[in-house]
Formats: sequence, C-alpha cells, structure tokens
Amino acid sequence: MINVDIIPVGHLSTNCYIVTDLSTGRKAVVDPGYKSGELLKKIEKSGKDTFDYILLTHGHFDHIWFAEEVKALTGAKIVISGEDAPFLTDSMLNLSAGFGFRSFPKISADITLNNGDKLMLGESEFTFLSTPGHTVGSGCFVFFSDKIIFSGDTLFKLSMGRTDFVTGNPLDMQKSLKKLAGLSGDFKVFPGHGETTTLEYERKNNPYVSV
Repeated sequence: MINVDIIPVGHLSTNCYIVTDLSTGRKAVVDPGYKSGELLKKIEKSGKDTFDYILLTHGHFDHIWFAEEVKALTGAKIVISGEDAPFLTDSMLNLSAGFGFRSFPKISADITLNNGDKLMLGESEFTFLSTPGHTVGSGCFVFFSDKIIFSGDTLFKLSMGRTDFVTGNPLDMQKSLKKLAGLSGDFKVFPGHGETTTLEYERKNNPYVSV
C-alpha cells in the first residue's frame, strides 16, 4: 500500500506528490516542477536516503524544473518516458523559452520508460501507461494494487490537458483518455493540476472522456 502527500508548487499550482510505500518507507517524488520550501521540509523530515525515484509525467517546465535539485539532494533517479526525455534539455519543447525564462537547469534522465514498463517502489509495483496528447511522451504512473493514477496533464477533474503545445495532438489525447476510461474498476486520480478525482466520476461527468 502507498500513501500520497500533495504539495502544490509554483505559480501554475502544479501538483507535486510524495508517494510512500508503507511497508518499507521507500519514497518517490512526482513532478517537482518548482522549488518549494514545503517539499524540501518533507524531504528532510522523511530522510534524504529514503527516496528512490523522481517520476515525471511529462517534460513541461512546470513539472520538471526542480527535478535535478531533488536528485542532487536525495540521489533519487529521474524517470520519464523515452519520448519526452528530449524535453529535459530543450527549452522549446519544455516551453521554458516560450514562457520567457532565460535559463533552465540541466536535467538528465536516469531511467526512460515505454508503455507498460513496471518498477518497484519498495514492495509496491507501479506501471507506466503511455498517454500521449498533451505531449508526445506524456504518461501516467498507475499503482494497480492501490487503484491510484498519477495522471499528469492528461486527465483533470472534468477536463483534460491542452493539446495545442508543441508535440501535442488532440486525436492522441482522445485515444489516451479512452485508454484510461477503459481501465477495469475505479481509481483515485491525482492530476498534474487541480483537485483529485476518481476515474468513475470522470467516466460519468467529464465531457472529454468516453468509454
């Protein structure tokens, strides 16, 4: 079983998460998009050596900016899809140039994932599901045993991620949302922005989701 702490970070209120495997205390950080005093305090309190992964749902600046600093602090491995790995070093792809940032930290992936790849966080297994649309390599981290999805900017409560940025694709997004909706049973959904929701609620109420 896992526990999830939510830490909104930055001026775009990106949802950063600390995921803890309750059996072993091993931890992962999901989408550390901005430097955050609260995040740093939680890392210090938890113990820097308890962190195994920095999980990036996609490569936009507001989800990756603080990743390298968290890596330097904890030794955790940066994990992202193979398709979005180039975003880590390309200011046009990660949108930092378009939003007027003059400099961006150098970030490098330690692990790149493809659809269906699995990793262990302590005794908790999670799966990377490729969900392109917002970016070409967007994905969700799914803990099937806990029925939990970290959906990044693919699925939001009653909405979905934008598809008009570079490498975005509305047809891919439709397929990705259908893929999530087609998962068996209900899941708690932790999105990249906004409120948590459930997959069943989105199936019934989200105008962008179809089964």
